[in-house]
Amino acid sequence: MADTLVWSVRRELWENRSIYVAPSIVAAVIAFASLVAVKLNAEPGKLASHCDLAAVALMGTTFIITVFYCLDALYGERRDRSILFWKSMPVSDWTAVLSKMAIPLIVLPAVTFVMTVAAQSTMLLTSSAYLSMSGRSAAALWTLPWLQMWKGLLYHLVTVHSLYYAPIFGWLLLVSAWARRAPFVWAFLPLAAIGVLEKMVFNSAHFAAMLSSRISGGMDGNPAKGNAMMMLWPARPLEFLSRPGLWIGLAIAAACVAGAVRLRRRRDPI
Repeated sequence: MADTLVWSVRRELWENRSIYVAPSIVAAVIAFASLVAVKLNAEPGKLASHCDLAAVALMGTTFIITVFYCLDALYGERRDRSILFWKSMPVSDWTAVLSKMAIPLIVLPAVTFVMTVAAQSTMLLTSSAYLSMSGRSAAALWTLPWLQMWKGLLYHLVTVHSLYYAPIFGWLLLVSAWARRAPFVWAFLPLAAIGVLEKMVFNSAHFAAMLSSRISGGMDGNPAKGNAMMMLWPARPLEFLSRPGLWIGLAIAAACVAGAVRLRRRRDPI
């Protein structure tokens, strides 16, 4: 099953090139914009903020890719009737759905990390070269704790963009397997309706607060001081694993994946 799962993940990559093409384009644009900023006599010390911008932009890009990928992953194969072909192959529904879940949980965080490190390294080298040729010092860039920043980024991607967002990905896949049309609407309309009903009936916003906390990675109370990349590095990594919300979310994600498998097995092409 492991070999089949690996090949199924490769198939997803072959069929969805935006998974790595879009982040590559964003990384190239940011690296080029950073070099232009240097040529416009930007202060070298301020260029450190461009590295934070690269990380944030790439994480935002891959998150958007993830949302649209998950919503189309199971809906799309029913819409174009390719599910009939894949069901004729010796690949179980569990393997097919897990390979799609592996894209947001494993592949896209890895792509984000690699692209961010590549973009920041390119920005560092090109900016340093230009500053040196123009007689200015690039010491402010080289004194940044790059290794610690990248460790913080990797931790953030694994914990928040993978584990903490797992129920979001599971829900989107479940909707993708269920919806006969407009999966984007069905994914977000029920959530909005629950929030509105809670506000009207109980005059509270606990559901909206829970969704906000989930999307923010449970870091609502963290102060945004200093270098943004440094803030991603945890003081107590085990604290994250002890959060009940993490394990509740993973249980919800598992239930959604199981539901998506059942629906894929029974749903007919559109």
